[in-house]
Amino acid sequence: MKFADFVCFKAAIAELSVTDRDGVIAELVTSLDKAGKLGKGNCEKIIKAVIKREKEASTGIGKGVAVPHVKHPAVKNMVAAVGLSSGGIDFSALDKKPVYSVILLLSPVDEPDKHLQAMENIFRHLQKERFRKFLRQCQSPEYIEDLIREADENPSL
Repeated sequence: MKFADFVCFKAAIAELSVTDRDGVIAELVTSLDKAGKLGKGNCEKIIKAVIKREKEASTGIGKGVAVPHVKHPAVKNMVAAVGLSSGGIDFSALDKKPVYSVILLLSPVDEPDKHLQAMENIFRHLQKERFRKFLRQCQSPEYIEDLIREADENPSL
């Protein structure tokens, strides 16, 4: 499984318009909804589920990144959205520092193995300082897509 296989590039946001954690989650889920990835009438339910999951334990993993995620019955196909913030967001990250790159992952309830594979894929990329640095510098959804596709082809990135 490649990173680009489950990221919805139409939903990528190079500069998030909100500055709080719950607002970022809502903005990314709404962006996926506008891209036609959630099914009619599911947006608010999914936003609430992701925020509820986030309140249980922060997905701010440190080094400027957060990976909010949830398995939800309304989600038919696994999908991710990428959002960036130049100003940083308080995600209650493990290192207590602001988050600049957010990768939201939504998965069907009945595909836990695929969910774990996707999470592993995301974390493998985010562990690399070069990838985090380049992601943070992306200034358009097209740049985000180019970087993720390049990272899939070049594991050293």
